[in-house]
Amino acid sequence: MPRLKTYIVEDSPVIRENLIATLEELVPVDVVGTAEDEFTAVQWLSRAEQRVDLVIIDIFLKGGSGLGVLRAIHGPPRFRMVVLSNYATPDMRRKCLELGADQVFDKSHDVDALISYCGQLAETGHSLNGHDPAA
Repeated sequence: MPRLKTYIVEDSPVIRENLIATLEELVPVDVVGTAEDEFTAVQWLSRAEQRVDLVIIDIFLKGGSGLGVLRAIHGPPRFRMVVLSNYATPDMRRKCLELGADQVFDKSHDVDALISYCGQLAETGHSLNGHDPAA
């Protein structure tokens, strides 16, 4: 099964490390980088040489926000973007989807759905960035 190159934007070290461990154990995911603030995430993701299949973004960050990340990298999709937040209200879900998120998951009770989503992406080899996730 192809491995998804994944970038995580999450400011909590505990949540970030637990998420990485869970994803890498349960689905074919390789976490290729992380950021805890909007600036770092946007800088990394804006570089053309960065090739990822999936970006997982929290809303509240150490500096800036996940909405700022979505806004900055909104445009023709190069990779899948999902939001994982404790603040997944209907209004926030709508805003994230408007800004280009493919899915919005609630940290409190949608982690299994995120894992399933990642598994489905890996299984279908679904990539938007022009490279095969199996490579």
